[in-house]
Amino acid sequence: MNLYQERLALLRDVMRENGIDFFMIPTADYHQSEYVADFFKTREFYSGFTGSNGTLLVSQDFAGLWTDGRYFIQAERELEGSGIVLMRMADPGVPDIGTYLSGHMPEGGVLGFDGRCVCAREGMELSALLAPKHVRLKTDLDPAEGIWQDRPALPCTKVFLLDETEYAGETVSSKLGRLRAELKKNGADCFVTGRLDEIMWLFNIRANDVECNPVALSYAVVTAECQALFLQRDSVTQELEEFAHRSGITLCAYEEILPFLRGMDQPEKVLYDAAGLSYSLYAAVLERAGEEKTVQKDSPLQQMKAVKNPVEIRNIRSCYIEDSAALCRFIYRITRRAKKAAENAEQIPAPLLDEEGRPVTEYTAAMELDALRAQISDFVELSFPTIAGYGPNAAMMHYEADEENAAPLYAQGMYLVDSGGQYLRGTTDVTRTFALGPVTDEMKKHFTLTAVGNLQLQSAVFLSGCTGKNVDILSREPLWQIGIDYKCGTGHGIGYLLNVHEGPQNIRWRFAPGQKEAVLEEGMIVSDEPGVYLEGQYGIRIETILLVTKICENGDGTFLGFEPLTFVPIDRNLIDPAYLTPQTLRVLNEYHRMTWEKISPFLSEEEQEWLREQTAPIAFPGGV
Repeated sequence: MNLYQERLALLRDVMRENGIDFFMIPTADYHQSEYVADFFKTREFYSGFTGSNGTLLVSQDFAGLWTDGRYFIQAERELEGSGIVLMRMADPGVPDIGTYLSGHMPEGGVLGFDGRCVCAREGMELSALLAPKHVRLKTDLDPAEGIWQDRPALPCTKVFLLDETEYAGETVSSKLGRLRAELKKNGADCFVTGRLDEIMWLFNIRANDVECNPVALSYAVVTAECQALFLQRDSVTQELEEFAHRSGITLCAYEEILPFLRGMDQPEKVLYDAAGLSYSLYAAVLERAGEEKTVQKDSPLQQMKAVKNPVEIRNIRSCYIEDSAALCRFIYRITRRAKKAAENAEQIPAPLLDEEGRPVTEYTAAMELDALRAQISDFVELSFPTIAGYGPNAAMMHYEADEENAAPLYAQGMYLVDSGGQYLRGTTDVTRTFALGPVTDEMKKHFTLTAVGNLQLQSAVFLSGCTGKNVDILSREPLWQIGIDYKCGTGHGIGYLLNVHEGPQNIRWRFAPGQKEAVLEEGMIVSDEPGVYLEGQYGIRIETILLVTKICENGDGTFLGFEPLTFVPIDRNLIDPAYLTPQTLRVLNEYHRMTWEKISPFLSEEEQEWLREQTAPIAFPGGV
């Protein structure tokens, strides 16, 4: 029996004591965050799976881990020996959790989950789905309590203010006014939310309670008369207290949210987002207001936050140029070492060595990039742990190398680096795959077709009213033509000094239950990141961040397009011009021209020489 089997045995004992037939453990905190602090990594504690998305379902004779295509390879490795079955979401024949429970839950059974860590929408759906079997939900049990002995503490960092003129671009009063206008449109006089990013945005504050996400654990309640912000006591500074007093914000203790909801004056109607509120908070709202006095609707703050204002856009453009320059400097250093290793090779393949003569690994290279990014003046932290995969490791979409198990880099094949930073001027995210030495013709073909998809989306023009579903085919079609698909969306929204993944906008060809298909609007930011992932061989991803801009307006409507924010060359060494179209070649050459113009002033003479070579125009085969 391995460590995870032992832990599951202890959980099953607790389940028997409480009469629970199945226990569900999602990847979640009390706020439905995508990335969670160590305190909330209960699913990882029981399964060993470290990916950022997955749900563990446990009964007395079964344990299954549901995750999406980004993590299939990683999950298969990490679950080995645990007895946990990998349930590959969206694969043929694999039921979702609700369907599985419907078929396996006994009549009158009990489903357990921590109601603070499951969103209201999922809790309601499970309740309705299992109602024919008269299944009862037990939501007041923390599965880690009493078993996870060395559990990390609940995170608590000091809140800091985001200057409204220089960075936020809009006052709290203005944002509250817009929120109240939306409440009025929906006949509501109260709004309750537990989404951390929208609370930070609404009150122009940030903190560091979640690694790579500058947020504070918090709740907010806004009525026609007041705005209450719930924070841990130790996170509140004198500066925040003074700001709250000036802005009419009532500061409350984090743990007082449930008593507050149960004790507030009975509202006319409460508006809540079932995807942004925990099942426990939803139950408290119902207890006070009743079903007839609630409005379940997408949070209006998500849409407001997604459309960046002029100050945010100005800052974002600026920080992306500096962030891109840091990545260019990194690629130059790594490829220079690869070239030197090949020239002085004493063995084939030749290992890359740093300036001290030490082997360069996925991990040490990633640390070097992180250090370069940290030199940017208003750097706050990384926007996610750097993903740096060499060879077969790059086939795992969210692979993260550690110091002990990182693969060494050699002067051959491809290296994929996906990274980003949090700055006072915005949040960045960029991926480039580049050659370290000789590559196969197949690698070049796959890389070039990935680049074609990236460039087709970057140069898209579309009518206002289109969603990401309308434009996804532009990125995916070149790879579909050769029977390859990447098991994820093409693009996601990005916050402003907030979550690196934000909605409601996204680019994908299909939507899983609960995912929203949102209209792309001027001022939104999306990623453009097609890829190829061949298990056991290699991975390719090219990610450029795009700003939705207005192209023109006439009798046929308003036409929108994309402006690239990322300026890092697409590796010429991996481009096979035979697979480029005349249009994508023009887009690539223009993109490289802009990259040289914007990035070269930040580089040294040697780095500029490399960039000049990487951004030189490519001729179309046959001279077309």
